[in-house]
Amino acid sequence: MTTETLDRLRSQISTLSKPERAALARELIMSLDGPRDDTVEQAWNDEVARRVSKVKDGKATLLSRDEFRSRMRTRLGQ
Repeated sequence: MTTETLDRLRSQISTLSKPERAALARELIMSLDGPRDDTVEQAWNDEVARRVSKVKDGKATLLSRDEFRSRMRTRLGQ
């Protein structure tokens, strides 16, 4: 693709509304990914269900927002 073509595309894109540009950006980013792997999505769904179940059963250790932030700051060395 030539520089002229890219410049023309940029110019056309700049006239789009913010939601249209966001939709286009999403499509472009998705086009860079490989094909969708449904097994990965299912694995995440299973993990979420497992974690929710632990919370409902009282088997999960929950943290307050302040405790979570404190732990993350410690991990990040802040």
